Amino acid sequence: MNGSCLEFKNPIQDAISRVRFAPQSNNLLISSWDPCLRLYDVDCSQLRLEAPSEAALLDCCFQEESVAFSAASDGSITRYDLHSGISNKIGNHDDIATCVEYSTETRQVITAGFDKKIIAWDIFGAKPLLYLRNLDAEVESMSLSGYELIIAVGSSVDIYDLRNSDKCVQSNKFCMDVPIRCVSSIPYLKGYAVGSVDGRVKLEISYPSSSNNIGLVFENRITLGPFYHISGAFVTGDNVGYVTAWDAKSRRRLFELPDCANSIASLTYNNEGQILAVASSHTYQEATEMLVVLRFLLPPPSRVYMI
Repeated sequence: MNGSCLEFKNPIQDAISRVRFAPQSNNLLISSWDPCLRLYDVDCSQLRLEAPSEAALLDCCFQEESVAFSAASDGSITRYDLHSGISNKIGNHDDIATCVEYSTETRQVITAGFDKKIIAWDIFGAKPLLYLRNLDAEVESMSLSGYELIIAVGSSVDIYDLRNSDKCVQSNKFCMDVPIRCVSSIPYLKGYAVGSVDGRVKLEISYPSSSNNIGLVFENRITLGPFYHISGAFVTGDNVGYVTAWDAKSRRRLFELPDCANSIASLTYNNEGQILAVASSHTYQEATEMLVVLRFLLPPPSRVYMI
């Protein structure tokens, strides 16, 4: 397994909030607190775009290869044309905007913020289509799986159906005395994983014949990476710089990477599951941040589960 650190002519000067690979290519989208949105071509080791923002960027996502969105600390939601570099605001939250996702099924941008609202935006009319206002607390994390919107609110995970989002279709309150830090969907298993601020990870998986709750316990604050749909693997990172890959079904550890110098801020696979990007970053502090891209070939799915 080989790793390399991305090189920037102008280094990222503040905390990295999110990294995401493009849907089809190895272009990496990076949002940060410095504040700037960057697009990095991993194959060519070249920065393709650097788009300054008026406020710190807390999240970002792709709509498609050439279009992306960001959520900012001033509440703004911004759309970017990654080819031209042109950006325009599509709306605002009443407080800090914390999460942004794009739904290919509904063709809407879904955002959340400290105003305790989830908003679905019409990207063509630049106006909100839907408000979910009556949340108990700020949304800490959000994940999409088809029509299912999964959000972490306090110590609960709420699930909404975007086709009929008038009410929550499922709410699970976990036996955790600390808030949930992150949530990630498991689309191929019909479930999700949650990570708490004290380092616990719990998998909520619906099997065809039964429902099982699988728990993992770590010693440090956890960042969850996405699940890779072919191998069934997911990755976790912690606040002391360790990255570990797991098999979701067996709970077996696949591998652990050498520790990074800083906390793990964000993790993402490319679309083929052969490249893992690890953002190692101080939390909300000015520092020279580091992005490590790891290239590895996953064994066939049957072999992954036996590791």
